[in-house]
Amino acid sequence: MPKLKTHSGASKRFKKTATGKVKRGHSHLRHILTSKDKKRKRKLGTATLVDPADQPKIKRMIPY
Repeated sequence: MPKLKTHSGASKRFKKTATGKVKRGHSHLRHILTSKDKKRKRKLGTATLVDPADQPKIKRMIPY
C-alpha cells in the first residue's frame, strides 16, 4: 500500500487534536475590524471543532 499524500490546503487550515477530532479557525478576522464588536472579534480568535458531518472528509485529507 503506498503512502497517502496530505492535502496541503487542508493541512494549513485544520489540525488534529489528541483525541482524533479536527480543529479549525474562524474566518472574518482579517480586515474591516473597526465595524466589528469586541466580543465578536474575541470569539472569532478562538479555535473550534469541525462539525461532525464534515469530519470524515477532513480526516481523509489529513491522514497523519
